[in-house]
Amino acid sequence: MKLVYFNDYRLGVLKGDAVVDVSAAVADIPHTGPGDLMSGLIARFDSYKGKLQAAADAAAGVPLASVSLRAPLPKPGNIVCMAVNYMENGTLKEAAPINAFHKAPTAIIGPGDAMVLPDVPASIFEGEAEMALVIGKRAKNVAAADAFKHIFGYINFIDGSARGLAPQSFFHMKSRDTFAPIGPWLVTADEIADPQKLGVKLWVNGTLKQDFNTDDMAHKIARCIEWVSHCHTLEPGDILATGTNHRGLSSFQDGDTVELETEGLGRLSFKVRDDLKRTWARDTRLERAEKGLSATAPQLTGKYAQPQ
Repeated sequence: MKLVYFNDYRLGVLKGDAVVDVSAAVADIPHTGPGDLMSGLIARFDSYKGKLQAAADAAAGVPLASVSLRAPLPKPGNIVCMAVNYMENGTLKEAAPINAFHKAPTAIIGPGDAMVLPDVPASIFEGEAEMALVIGKRAKNVAAADAFKHIFGYINFIDGSARGLAPQSFFHMKSRDTFAPIGPWLVTADEIADPQKLGVKLWVNGTLKQDFNTDDMAHKIARCIEWVSHCHTLEPGDILATGTNHRGLSSFQDGDTVELETEGLGRLSFKVRDDLKRTWARDTRLERAEKGLSATAPQLTGKYAQPQ
């Protein structure tokens, strides 16, 4: 099943190229807004799956192109992102130690929204294409062998970064408002045969930048859930982003249209806005490495640009 929020945060089920409003089927779930409605549904999904399917089957819905999609998880309790979790197409000699960091819930935006670049002296702004999993039931001290029992579904995820800030910290770099675009929908786990073998692609203004497969993860999904859940409890609706292959990273800048598609999860499209209109070179980290240049492209114009 593919779950969406659309228009004024109506809950919908995607049926082909149509969206069926199923809000009435979940109206009795206690909630104060769309954030805890979705997490409440996820926690009770076994009881509501049949109701949602019946509601979806009973109506034709409206064309997907006629609605405005919203972030399907507007306010997760936890957004945990795995750090340096890919083998970079086998070019790394050994996996980096397992590690992770938090992003603030206010980082979440949805399809068609704008990632806003703040007025800070970052050396570059980047967005990392990731496949994220969504927790379906409370996970605390979970063994790797049991990890998949705690997954509700999967979603496209962008990990926005403001690099080069002093003092250097993941908080300054990662936890900015709008720095976690997700969507376009939340796909339940039963629709994804093997999440450890999915193609992930990211385009900037129609140019393919990132193209990798989740089979290149250094620490696999089960191990990530095990490790994180031994640090703190994961609750239904929490997001665990699984990392990226860094070789295709490039600058995000004002006016960009960014698209992310993970196999089976739809295509997320969003904008980038920078009121300072700064510009950077467009080459990827891999292209720069092949030229013997530094990993990240230099800022070319605008506030904070350094003389070349």
